[in-house]
Amino acid sequence: MYLSPALEKTYTKEQLNARQAQRLAEFIAWGPVIFQASRLMVKFGILDLLRDSDQGLTQEEIAEATKLSVYAVKVLTEASLSIGTVLVDKDSERFTLSKTGWFLLNDPATRVNIDFNHDVNYIGWFDLEEALKTGKPAGLRHFGDWPTVYEALSQLPKQVQKSWFGFDHFYSDHSFDEALKIVFGEHSTRTLMDVGGNTGRWALRCVDYDPQVKVTILDLPQQCEMMREQTAGKKGADRIEGYGINLLDPQARFPQGQHPDAIWMSQFLDCFSEDEIYSILSRAVEAMDGGTRLYIMETFWDRQRFEPATLCLTMTSLYFTAIANGNSKMYHSEAMEALVKKAGMEVEKIYDGLGQGHSIMVCKIKKLQ
Repeated sequence: MYLSPALEKTYTKEQLNARQAQRLAEFIAWGPVIFQASRLMVKFGILDLLRDSDQGLTQEEIAEATKLSVYAVKVLTEASLSIGTVLVDKDSERFTLSKTGWFLLNDPATRVNIDFNHDVNYIGWFDLEEALKTGKPAGLRHFGDWPTVYEALSQLPKQVQKSWFGFDHFYSDHSFDEALKIVFGEHSTRTLMDVGGNTGRWALRCVDYDPQVKVTILDLPQQCEMMREQTAGKKGADRIEGYGINLLDPQARFPQGQHPDAIWMSQFLDCFSEDEIYSILSRAVEAMDGGTRLYIMETFWDRQRFEPATLCLTMTSLYFTAIANGNSKMYHSEAMEALVKKAGMEVEKIYDGLGQGHSIMVCKIKKLQ
């Protein structure tokens, strides 16, 4: 199994002494309330107050500033001492922000993850056990009766949509600048299929980057309609078209005719099981010729430079289990490469370290021997 240097160091040898391991075990046991208490320390502005205070604040001063009761402030700040997001001076009894609290408050990825887990996932985690046993997204049902989250997106509550798209776009958007240089710099790209193009953010970046490229977005009909609403009136939108397709249907073919220069799949294949990925890639091959390049942009958990990123990714796999579809995950790059080869392609090159830990796997049709 391939592991990046940081992961090999962390995942192959014991890192903690017995006392540290015991504390982590309790941290896990109390994880749900640790999450909610920390989220409310942010929401109520307590961590902001501590960050902006030169000498720290007493519990009474925090209560006065936030309009919370002294009781509420006491239970939150005392819990936060144990969590590790605040510190206290035992003489003055003034609370200050810890390094962990600073990251909780200021790290954009952490804030996106908090909103995603609270608004989209939190209630659904209760049904993770059922989802693991059945292969169905059991945690999705508290929103409504849909087979996957993707059919539900256009009908979810606005705050849930905001947090879902905030999570999805945060990780992809930070990679787009570097990705554009790869897609348009390595080969001549005048026609591009954006598979699973969602709201058209990547397509808009493409038509803005290259004034000649034409983009066809392949997605569910309702997603294509949402894309048209999001791109209407934007620069280059006349060079973007939607192609409604249920990519889970093995009989649903990619647009037929001229072979595209590029097929783009960004944060897309992780939405499917391995059998489904093989089906999609096999149908993509039918639309390719020797000049077509297929670009798979994913956050492969094994290729992360820093271990906290892998933590986020392996936990995201459980979101796919409980909420999204019940059978997909964030993949190891070797598993994806095996599916690429099985579908009749070969990996030409892998680019690592794009944006928030993305890699781009560049694929082409396998040459006949």
